[in-house]
Formats: sequence, C-alpha cells, structure tokens
Amino acid sequence: MILLRRLIGDALRHHRLRQERTLRDVSAEARVSLGYLSEIERGQKEASSELLAAICDALGVHLSDVLREVSDELRVLEAAQMPPYEPRAARPAARGGDGVAAPDDLVGALTEPLSVPTVDDAGDQSTDGRVPVGV
Repeated sequence: MILLRRLIGDALRHHRLRQERTLRDVSAEARVSLGYLSEIERGQKEASSELLAAICDALGVHLSDVLREVSDELRVLEAAQMPPYEPRAARPAARGGDGVAAPDDLVGALTEPLSVPTVDDAGDQSTDGRVPVGV
C-alpha cells in the first residue's frame, strides 16, 4: 500500500537536503519540534495542512509545488502497482425469460429504442409508446 504521508515526508526531506539545511534549522523556523518534523519526514506522522504550510514556508517552497511532486510520484507508483484500465466491450442486451435486461448488459440496452407500454382510456394497450389510433 502506498502511504501518502511517506511520499510527503520524502518530498519535504528532499527539499531540506537540497538546501543543505538541518532538521534543527527547519524545525525552529517552522516552529515545530525537531522530533515531530523528523517523524513527518520519515512518514511516521501525518502533518496537518497548517503544519505542512509552515514547513514549506520555512523551506521557501510552495505547498502546491510539494503536493504536485507528491501527486506525480503517486501516479508513477500507482501505475506500477495496478494493471491498466480496460473497459468492457459493449454487447447487445441479454434478456432473461422475463424479458428484463440482465444488470451487466444495461449499457447495451441503453442504445436500443425505448418501447413503453401505454394504456388508453378504453383499456387498449400499445407497446410502442403511443396510444392506439381510432380510440
């Protein structure tokens, strides 16, 4: 399972190390304890949006940029874990003995013309959705 908190922590650590800054420096500027920042970077704690914003401010990066990096990484990881989506081919609606479309084939049934039985005032029934002529 992919943990979002781990990806966020990796992105924050990447920015901190790229700037050659220490945990102590960033934690002081973000006003968060050194231990808690360390746990966030290691993906052991989930940071609130306010705390993420404070850490990003201390690092001089936009929160939106960090989240975009995380989103891009998540997309790559998900693609590696899941087979590609393949929609089922449309098939004609299968009808059971009662004339009702099977649930799996309702998509195909939507492409067929609609036939709604109606009954006029005299009780005559039409199956094409219109009242019979001459009534």
